This record gives sequence, C-alpha cells and structure tokens, in this order.
Amino acid sequence: MSRGEKFVSEADTALEGAYEEPRALAEYVDRVFERPRIASHATKYLVEAIESQGTRTVIEEGEEKERYRFFDDPHNDGEHAILGNTEVLNAFVDDLRTIAAERGKGEKIIWFDGPTATGKSELKRCLINGLREYSKTEEGRRYTIEWNVEGAVDTRGLSYGSERRSDEDDWYESPVQAHPLSVFPDDVRAELLTEINEASDAHVDLHVDTRLDPFSREAYEYLEEQYRRSGQSGELFSAITDPDHLRVKNYVVDVGQGIGVLHSEDEGHPKQRLVGSWMQGMLQELDSRGRKNPQAFSYDGVLSQGNGLLTIVEDAAQHADLLQKLLNVPDERTVKLDKGIGMDLDTQLLIISNPDLEDQLNQHADRNGADPLKALKRRLDKHEFAYLTNVSLETELIRRELTGEMSVWETDEYDELEAKIREPVTMDLRGANGEIRERELAPHAIQAAAMYAVVTRLDDGDLPAGIDLVDKAVLYDRGYLEDGDERRQKDEFVFDDVGSGKQGIPVTFTRDVLAELLQAETDRHHPDLPVESVVMPRDVLNAMAEELSEAPMFSAGESAEFENRVVPVKNYLFSQQEADVLEAMLHDNRVDKETVGEYVEHVYAWATDERITNDRGERIEPDPLKMKLFEVERMGRFAESDYEGNQPSTAVAEFRRSKIITSLNRHAWEHRDEDFSVSDVDLTSIPIIRSLLESYDWDDVDRIYEDFDPSQWSDPPADTETERVKRQTIDTMIDLFDYTAASAELTSRHVVGQIAYKWE
Repeated sequence: MSRGEKFVSEADTALEGAYEEPRALAEYVDRVFERPRIASHATKYLVEAIESQGTRTVIEEGEEKERYRFFDDPHNDGEHAILGNTEVLNAFVDDLRTIAAERGKGEKIIWFDGPTATGKSELKRCLINGLREYSKTEEGRRYTIEWNVEGAVDTRGLSYGSERRSDEDDWYESPVQAHPLSVFPDDVRAELLTEINEASDAHVDLHVDTRLDPFSREAYEYLEEQYRRSGQSGELFSAITDPDHLRVKNYVVDVGQGIGVLHSEDEGHPKQRLVGSWMQGMLQELDSRGRKNPQAFSYDGVLSQGNGLLTIVEDAAQHADLLQKLLNVPDERTVKLDKGIGMDLDTQLLIISNPDLEDQLNQHADRNGADPLKALKRRLDKHEFAYLTNVSLETELIRRELTGEMSVWETDEYDELEAKIREPVTMDLRGANGEIRERELAPHAIQAAAMYAVVTRLDDGDLPAGIDLVDKAVLYDRGYLEDGDERRQKDEFVFDDVGSGKQGIPVTFTRDVLAELLQAETDRHHPDLPVESVVMPRDVLNAMAEELSEAPMFSAGESAEFENRVVPVKNYLFSQQEADVLEAMLHDNRVDKETVGEYVEHVYAWATDERITNDRGERIEPDPLKMKLFEVERMGRFAESDYEGNQPSTAVAEFRRSKIITSLNRHAWEHRDEDFSVSDVDLTSIPIIRSLLESYDWDDVDRIYEDFDPSQWSDPPADTETERVKRQTIDTMIDLFDYTAASAELTSRHVVGQIAYKWE
C-alpha cells in the first residue's frame, strides 16, 4: 500500500463510524424507545454532549472545583480548550439544564461577555468541535428526515437552493434539520413522547414541540394531496411516510448543519441574516399555486442553519440590530419566512460580545421605565468571562500562544503543576540572514510573565494587612501561603474581588513581547554563553513594563498602574531563582525523609509518653541525644547552649510541642493503633516537616561550606571550595531543574551576586 493509499484508508476508517444507512420512520421510533437520547431536543442534546466527557477536579482562585472536560476540547487534543472561568462555564451548563427540563429560563438568550482575549472565541470553537465529534459517536447520533416525491404521479419534483439536476438522486434532506418525530400529528406525537419518557430513566424528559419545517411541509402536503386523490385516505399517513417517500438519516453536526454562526463580517438585511432569502428565479419556475413556495427559499440564515441544536451570534455588537428581532424567538420558538409561511425552531440561542455591547444596551438606561431596550435586556442571561487570575493557567496559556503546545495540563498534585510552571522553553528561530538560531526562555521566565499579567488583573482594594498582590496571586494558584513552617489557607482570607479579572494585561500582549525578545538579532546581555540568547525572567519583566506605555490598548493611567506593580513580581521571581540555587548548592547535604521520620517519632514519643512502634515493629524510646543532634546539626535552629547536657531548654521544648506535635495533626495520630508508624504519614504534607526536607538558607551554606566566597562566583579560582561548589551547583541545576548551562550560569550569577555584598 502506498502512502497515499494508506492515508485514504485511514480517512475511510475515520468516517465509517460516523454515518448510518437511512432507515424507515417506524424503525427510527423503535430505536428511540431503546435509546431515547438520539431524539433529544436541542438544549437537552447540548447538555448530554457536555456531560459525555465527564469532569475533572481543578484549583481556581485557590479552591477545588469540578470542571467539565468538554471545555478542554478533548476531541481535538485541547486545541481550543478554554482555560479557567470554570465557575462561569458551570453556571452556563446549569442554565442549559434548567432550560432543557423546561423549569425556566426558556425565554432567555444566553450572553457571554468579557474583555478581549478571555476565551470567548475559544468557547465558540470548543462548542462546534465538541458537538461535531459527539455527533459522530454511537451515543451522540443526530437525525433528520429526507423526502422523495417522484413516485407520487406529479412532475413538479422537489428542490431547494438550486435547480434539481437530472443526474442527482431524488432525495432531498430537510434544509433545517427537522426532527423526525415532527412528522407525526400533534396528538399522536404527544402520546408517543409520553410513552418514551415513561420508559426512559433520563432525568430530563424529551420534548419535541416543533412542526415540520416549511420545505418538508410542502412535500408532506403534496404527498397527502396525491394519495388522498388516489383513494388511500384510510392509510394516508403510512403512504406519505412510506420509505419510498420519507427516510430518517443521521447527520454530522457542523456549522450550517445544526449549528448556525453569525460572524461579525456577515451582511444583509435582518431577515436574510436570520432565516435566509427568497430566490426570485426559483419562485418563477415552481408552481406555487398563487403563493410563495418554501422550496424557493435559501435557508442560509443563522437560525435555519442552527435549527436542531445551537445558534451563535459572535461579536454581537456588530449585529445589535438583530437582537430585538430575536426577542420572541426563544419563548415562541418560531420565525417567519414570509407573512404566510412560519417556521418552528428548536435551537439554543447564544451571543458573544466584548464590553462594547453592554455600552450600547445601556445607552438609554437613564430613561428608566421608558428604556426601549428594557425588554431585550430582560431576556439576556449574562455570563461574564474574565482574565485568568491563576498563574498556572496563565503560564499554560502563554506557552500555548507561543509554542503551539495544545495539550491541557492535568495534574493531581500541585507539586507537579509547580514544576510545569517553572519549565524553560528552547526554540529554534530563523534570523534575518536565514540562519537558524537557538533561543532559550530560562526557567521561571514564562512564570514571570504570567505572574506579572495576573498581578495586573487582581483587585488591590481588599488586601489584608501583610498581604500584597503577589501573595494574593499565590493564594489563588495553590490555595495557601507558606512562610517557613507556617501555612495559611485560602479560606482564612476574605477578598471582595469586585474588579479582579476585568482589566489587566491580556495574553496577546505578553505573547508579542516574548516573541520580540526571542527574535532579537543579537544577544545584548550575555554574548559569551553557549547559546546565542537566553531570555531571563528579569528580561521579560523589564520588557513588559517598558512596552506598556507604547501599547495603544492601555490608557496612560493603566500603564502607570501596571508599571507600579512590577517590583513585587521581580522580588518574587528572584526568590524562586534563589530557592533553585540554594537547593542545587545543598542538594547533596539535604536531610533524607527517613532521618526526619526518625526524629519525628522520637519527638512524638518524648512529648506524649505513648507506647508507639516504628515501621519495623520496634518500640520507640525517645533518645535525647538524637533529637539534640538533629536540631543543632541538621536544622541549624539551636546551639549547644540551648541544652543542659542533652536535655532541651524551655525554648526547645516549646518548639517541639508547638511546631512538631501540633503540625502532625494529633487527631490523626491518636486515633491509630498502638502499632502506628510515622511511615504511614505523608511528611511533606506537614509544613514544618516540608520545611525541614526542602528549605535552605544562606546560613546553611555558610555552616556547611566554611571557605565559600560568593564574591568569586563569576570566575572562581581553581581548586577552591567556591569553584567546587559552583561546579556542583551548575550541574545540579541542569539535572534537577532543566536549566541549560547558560541559564544556570546566568541565574546563579544573578542570585549569588545579590547576596555577595552582604555575606560578611
């Protein structure tokens, strides 16, 4: 098989499961009783498609939330995933569920509003992608009807949209995705739906309230007339819906086929944009018996295309004139092609806009009860997208924009997410001379951009004493603040957040600044390093702050305000780099978990007089010398003078009780069997223990490396302790944190240089 044949075969396989052979109406009804979901009305189907992908747990604004995977665009490997705004999306699904069950909000037009670059366009693409792919699955099949009147003794034929060509089949699909059950007379359909709903275990009943569309009604009435004349009135419905005239077929949902999208650039008078337009040539050719024939209608309006599922008006401010024309569509579920020809609709209306639409809607607000737009505003159900206020989500979004990485980050532990946030990016870019050059965004560089963007979006009017905007951003991302052995949870703080996420630096600005830094022709900062250019976190922050005043999207006031917020972000990013350097310097001297566990066991036995055993079943007797040596040599927290022999002073004893025992969650320990072991406890979940295992400071460096001289770091003399420490540090940064030799050199120079002047 050639390569071309291979890919053609793969395409055949991909489409094979999406389509079925057309079936008779009675066969379709039997199948609906077996699987009622295939007959779901529009909003119910939309909810089912969203729910079909399940949920996952995320942390946003420092709180755990359940998120529908549908909005991660799983069918397309996350290409149009909506990052963040989980509460807004959940509220949207709740509204859909209410509408589907006919418990309320049926007259509402769902409105997504928000600043530019907040994910509204991604929502549109995600809905289209998700519904298309769901309709290809067995459980998501979508059905409509098609007609053939050729056997009914008349030569008029059946067509729409263009003249029927003699070499085409004689079957014509409903141009607006008519529901197969709409063929049945009202009373029969009501009885049928009652039986289906009684047999179903679905939480939401099936509703089909629409009549046949005008095109299908023309075919139905023509067949009815022909068979009534031929004397088959006793089995008239059977004759009309005979498989030779009517078939039920499945279709793949797409734009124009169950999804209508009105784009900002679409033109035409309101009727044309909403339902379509008459084709004058067709009107003359078709025998309309003194009236307009619906077969001569184009059905290319947004409501016609979206009938059966979803209608989207994007950039709605460009189509504000249409919104009042849509007032009665949600509640009456009908529109008119012409004065004498109406069309029932089953579609969920959704509009998307930037904040400029709200300005238009409020232009008469001062007129109170006389506001001509009041009826429209009452029907709009607003969901507001905001800028991301999670550093991890913003980091992910920036990487997507910059590198094209589309997979959605899914992690159960924040430690895993934290590692992703700090990751570097290395790219090969082509210069003006055509040469390929390697460019590196150092570890923490994208995190720096994300942190700065988030800090510009946060409301600073509700900060408790001792908390700044960077602290608030950290709280929103991981759910707690940690200072040494103290941990404060998000629920200990109260934030109003009236303005958070409504303004700030958009991701498009950040992306462009980073792209310019990467594309720079020469390396102004570090020409002696092994790659041509390394973009450091401070380079990113400086460039973003400098570009603010030049960007037309920001007012002078916004630029000044955002510039003022860069300093605490620089300090935070320095602390991140400093932690990397310290960890690398002292990595071989870190305290292992087993040693810490043994110390904790001895402290617990000392403090509680409990009969406890270790994981080997040995009874633990507290050893004063072991505890003292650990506290003096490993922790570096106390000196020999804090003990009388091996017995702790009051300060040491208080430290053990308040910092170790309390932090161990005594309730969990005291409710175990006598044979419990510290090995059963996740030590890293306890702040003080985590601090012992992972935190270092320059006092530790001074204590362990007595001859270390930070002033020599840039070019340390050979065979000195400083030279050995630097070599070890650079190697560990490369192995442990994915630094390159260049970025490790630059980062360590920057960090050690900052502490060198105060070392003595």
